[in-house]
Amino acid sequence: MQSKAAEKDIALKHKKNVDLYRALLNDETEKVKKECAEVDEQGLHILTIHDDTVLHAATYSKQSRLVLDLLEALPNAHLDKMTRQNHQGNTILHEAATSDHNLEVAKEVLEKAPGLLCMRNHLGETALFRSVRYGNKKIFNFLMEKISSYSEDNQQLFLQRSDKTTILHAAILALQFDLAFEIASKFKHLIGERDADGMTGLQLLSCNPGAFQPDQDYKGGFLKHIINSTRWSRSVEESGCDLASKLADFLIDTDFSWEATYPGIDQSKPRLHKYGRAPSVDKGVGQGPQLMSTALGQGDQPETAPPLFLATKSGCVYIAKKILDCYPQAVEHIDDEGRNILHVAIKYRQEEIFQLVERLELPKKRLVRKVDNDGNSILHTVGIKVEDYTPEELRGPAYQLREEMQWFERVQSVTPPHFLDHRNNMNLTAKGLFYKANNELRTAATEWLKRTAEGCTVVAVLIATVAFAAAYTVPGGPNSQTGAPLLANKPLFVVFTVTDVLSLSFALTSVKPSSIC
Repeated sequence: MQSKAAEKDIALKHKKNVDLYRALLNDETEKVKKECAEVDEQGLHILTIHDDTVLHAATYSKQSRLVLDLLEALPNAHLDKMTRQNHQGNTILHEAATSDHNLEVAKEVLEKAPGLLCMRNHLGETALFRSVRYGNKKIFNFLMEKISSYSEDNQQLFLQRSDKTTILHAAILALQFDLAFEIASKFKHLIGERDADGMTGLQLLSCNPGAFQPDQDYKGGFLKHIINSTRWSRSVEESGCDLASKLADFLIDTDFSWEATYPGIDQSKPRLHKYGRAPSVDKGVGQGPQLMSTALGQGDQPETAPPLFLATKSGCVYIAKKILDCYPQAVEHIDDEGRNILHVAIKYRQEEIFQLVERLELPKKRLVRKVDNDGNSILHTVGIKVEDYTPEELRGPAYQLREEMQWFERVQSVTPPHFLDHRNNMNLTAKGLFYKANNELRTAATEWLKRTAEGCTVVAVLIATVAFAAAYTVPGGPNSQTGAPLLANKPLFVVFTVTDVLSLSFALTSVKPSSIC
């Protein structure tokens, strides 16, 4: 049991923290300084449940003037406590690195506690790394000056965190392409560095096609299109695309990952029957894939797909086109599954890249004849579903099935005739695999059409009922003596008659086909 005195102290501490926290939220600078002056550790007083000090919280909330005043009021006896870290391992300098508004704070903090420069949080990030994550060029350049005198080995501490992510990766993930270009130019050895997923900076960029599409938000509607069409908005988007393109061009010039290829399978003849022993899935139709001698070293295997294939999967046309422009021979790259760029483009429904390769007449003649390790031709690939694929727009199953059939016909048009009936290692032709893969979609499309037809039938019957009733109800009534409509000579009566006949005819016509469906 705690004593009453201890309970009272805890209650006072909680009240003090509540008052301090509320004052920080409300930007009550003078009240914060007054409250800090009344506690022993002043600005280094622990305020939050995550062990943030007052200086942590004020710095992160960009109250630079308050932070500078608290630092000035800090007694020299407490300077050794400035290295205090919160639950994430972040110091005051880490928090200062989250905004360029804190540049003066960063200078003052390092003046009082130089050791903060090398401290890392629980992710292995220094303040310099954190400044890149938040895209703060001023703080980044300031901290770069501080480590400029360090050796290359010692600088690596600041350039890479524990999971192998570098500041180049961080800048690309934060969409800070100008900063990424500056980093890549200054630290060229980071271009080939791979993160924990085995990805280089160019591979990450290849997975972000939106960075090269200034009009990607125009699909939001007419009003959004008008707003985004203003000169200021266009200039911002175009500059972002230009920076991404500039970075991609620089990284592509030094990337030769496409050279690390597999020989693939030389299909000497199509397999037209299902008899005999099917080829091994491991070895395919020919020899097992063995990596050629490349820049990666004899026998080394590429850890992840090269940027060309990643760009193809994600639909990043700019990078795919740029790589093929710089290195036309990259179009012949084959991955560990025996797939070439056509297999990948077809599987991921990237028609623009498919057309790009199709225009390369000479390589296309070889690529369309290739089969992967499972014996799949490029036409088989149409029937191979991508697990995480989601269409750009929500469509009914009937429309999806129609698009799948159109895509099959599109690929069939470039497939050599003698490969149309080729069977893969599962003894399935391309058409058989397509039907099997789309069986559920076909069932869903049939049900969708039935429900749509039923709905149309109900509406058609209602319209027909109203039109039929209207046909026997003459506006204005008939002449009591002759029986002729009183409004027969009026122009609008003629319009009524014509529209009523048309609505009745169309409604009755639509009811019959809908009933048949």
